[in-house]
Amino acid sequence: MPPVADACSFCEGQGHSFLCYIILAMYSLEPLKIDLNGLKEGETTFEYDLDDAYFEAVDAPEVRRGNVHVDLVVNRTGGVYSLDFHTEGTVHVPCDLCLEDMEQVVCADNSLTARLGEEYSEDDDLVTVDKDEALLDVSWFVYEFIALSIPIKHVHAPGKCNPAMIKVLEEHSAARSSDGGGEGAVDSRWSELEKLKTIIKD
Repeated sequence: MPPVADACSFCEGQGHSFLCYIILAMYSLEPLKIDLNGLKEGETTFEYDLDDAYFEAVDAPEVRRGNVHVDLVVNRTGGVYSLDFHTEGTVHVPCDLCLEDMEQVVCADNSLTARLGEEYSEDDDLVTVDKDEALLDVSWFVYEFIALSIPIKHVHAPGKCNPAMIKVLEEHSAARSSDGGGEGAVDSRWSELEKLKTIIKD
């Protein structure tokens, strides 16, 4: 049976095959649920290697593919749990220029504080976990850390963009320039403002 990442890459753009859905259904987020009561005092470390199946399992809205390694250190002091995450790897996101998928390096350090309480709640970086269950699911927190570490602007390296899309963009830019939308053109709204300034001076 092929790995999930290979199956998803193969199916991309064609819809997942039946085999791919079976593989994805087998992926479990259970290892990302931490039993706080089961942790000893002091530090406990966790490691996660996340691939395409993880992003599918969390139903990620922006990132659907990637390979990211996560190191998590949980420091328990009485009833307070300090969680320090280090995420590092690559994800696939659309290029801002040509819209084709590109690999984007991600690297981030983030922290959370958890405690047990009457019911689950989140307040900034403080998470209160139901004391009767005492399970902290970090799967979505990890995804948010990954998504937030993606630069606002992400484009392919020079020469790596889809040439057909770049040609369309160049033709569109040339058409706008010929219609008077180039750098020398003055926005009509600015023209009206200039007229108003002249009237005020007079």
